[in-house]
Amino acid sequence: MSRYLLRRLLSLVLVLLVAVTLSFALVHLLPGDPVELMLNGNLGGLQATPEQEAALRHELGLDRPIAEQYLTFIGNALTGDFGRSIASGQPAVAAIGEAAPDSLALLALALPLSLLIGVAVAVAGTLTRIRLLSGALAGLAVLGVSMPGYWLGILLIEGFSFRLPLFPATGNEGFGSLVLPALTLAVPSAGMIAQVLRGSLRHTLAEPYVTTALAKGASPVRVNLRHALRNAALPAITVVGMLTGGLIGGATVAEIVFGRAGLGRLLVTAIAHRDMTVVQAMVVFVGAAYILLNLLIDLLYSWLDPRVTAGRPAGRTT
Repeated sequence: MSRYLLRRLLSLVLVLLVAVTLSFALVHLLPGDPVELMLNGNLGGLQATPEQEAALRHELGLDRPIAEQYLTFIGNALTGDFGRSIASGQPAVAAIGEAAPDSLALLALALPLSLLIGVAVAVAGTLTRIRLLSGALAGLAVLGVSMPGYWLGILLIEGFSFRLPLFPATGNEGFGSLVLPALTLAVPSAGMIAQVLRGSLRHTLAEPYVTTALAKGASPVRVNLRHALRNAALPAITVVGMLTGGLIGGATVAEIVFGRAGLGRLLVTAIAHRDMTVVQAMVVFVGAAYILLNLLIDLLYSWLDPRVTAGRPAGRTT
C-alpha cells in the first residue's frame, strides 16, 4: 500500500507541475500584449500610458528572459505567491481564499445529493419487478444527464422561488440559498452515477455468489445492499471522481444563474477584466483540488479492491 501511495503521489506531483506550467503559459499564449490587455481592460476604456505599461511589465516580471520568468513563477507558486490582482489590488491567493468557502459549501451539498439521488435511482431500478417503473427510472437518469445546468437552474428558480416561494432565487444567505444551486449541480451528476451503477449492478447480480445468497434465503434488498452494491460501486467510484471535477467547473454556471459569490463568479470577473494573476492562481488552485480529489478516489478504490495496490487488474477503466 505504501509503495502504491508513493507512486500515486509522484505522478500527482508531475500533474500539478503541468498545471502550473499551463498557468504560466496562459499569459504568453494570449494574442496581443498581456500587459496592454490587463491595463486597458481595467481603465474603463482609457488608453494606458507607456509608463503604466512599463511599471506593470516590471511588476509581473515580463521584462525578463522567459526561462527566468518560468523559474521565478514556479518558485513563487510553491510559496503560494501569484502576485496581486490587477482589478482589486489584493493578493490573488487572498481573493481565492475569500471566494472559496461559498463554492466549497455549494460542492459539499451538491456531491452528497448527487450520490444519494444516483444510488437511489440505480438501486430502485434493479430492485423493482415492474418493467414500466424500471424503464421510467432509466429514462429519468438519461434526462438528468441530458439537461443543461443553466436551463435546470432557471426551471428550479421558476418553480421553487417564484411559483412556490420556498427558496431564495439569488444570494448567499443561509442554507436555503444553497438548495437550488446544489440541485442544479447534482441532477446531471446523479444521472450519470445512476446509469453507470445500474449497469454495474445488473452485471454483479448475475454473478454466482449472488445466486447462492438468494438460494440461501437472503432477500433481494439484502443481496443488493449488502453483497452486490460494494462490488458494483467500483466503476461508479471512478465516475464520481471525474464528476466531482466537473462539479467544480459546473459551479461557475450555478453561481452565475443564482447570483452567488464564489470561485466561479471570481473567475468570470477576472477573465472579463483581463486579471491574469487571479486567472493563473485559479488554474493552479482548481488543478490542485482536482488532483487531491483523484488521490482520495484512488485510495478509496484500492480499499474496496485490494487488487489495485497489488498490481493485478481490477476492472477499472481510466
